[in-house]
Amino acid sequence: MTSKQKYIVDTTLRDGEQSPGMAFSVREKVTIAKSLDALGVTRIEAGTPAMGKEECRAFKKIKLACKKAQIIGWNRMSLSDIDQSIGCGADIIHVCVPASDLLIREKLRQSRSQVLETLSTCAAAIHTAKRELTIGLEDASRADWDFVVKLVETARDLGATTLRFSDTVGIMSPSLCKATISRIPPNIDIEVHMHNDLGMAVANSIQGLRCGAKYADSTLFGIGERAGNCNLEHLLIATQGQLDFGISLEELQWCQTDLKSIIYKSKLLYA
Repeated sequence: MTSKQKYIVDTTLRDGEQSPGMAFSVREKVTIAKSLDALGVTRIEAGTPAMGKEECRAFKKIKLACKKAQIIGWNRMSLSDIDQSIGCGADIIHVCVPASDLLIREKLRQSRSQVLETLSTCAAAIHTAKRELTIGLEDASRADWDFVVKLVETARDLGATTLRFSDTVGIMSPSLCKATISRIPPNIDIEVHMHNDLGMAVANSIQGLRCGAKYADSTLFGIGERAGNCNLEHLLIATQGQLDFGISLEELQWCQTDLKSIIYKSKLLYA
């Protein structure tokens, strides 16, 4: 396979921090973000500003510290969430949209039509603030396919630059990932967000990238909620000579040596 340019969205500071027992100080978050920026990570999901003052303080410091990476603020479909991200100076406003009927019913207590209406309102607010909009489909791997297509088309029509396909509970296999990502309608950049519940996060991310995704979400050491996320180092090792992320594996490994004490300060090191 010839080399093809792909990009990393690092979510160590958002999804990674949801790893059991994990909590970073403001200084630690800035240190991690600066290292990722220096490595050449193009997008850093710095957190969820709606969580409160401390999260906002960290977010603003990360934004000032990073010289090249775009900084993403993660948000629910909530105007108050979005206002917080805009106020913190996020370059990209990411809106998480529950896609499966299970989450729409049990989490939002809404209908599909209400989801689409709320998303449209959120998109308008983001465009008014002149920020880049990206949309994530939460639990997309368990969603009705017709509604996934509707959400993809809606995201494109609302001016979203990127569509994140999330295997939120980590149930996909590489073959299912290939069949699914290949079917997503074109004309919008695709980002894959894979969880490691069945040990498939790296394999599924690679398959998604090979099937047309432009971005892959990952974390340092593969940390994240439950069994974790796609491990950035493993992703780079597995795709050497096949996919180009603009990140040096050797530099990443040196960086991780320096950051290991921060990442695992409250956890046992992996063997």
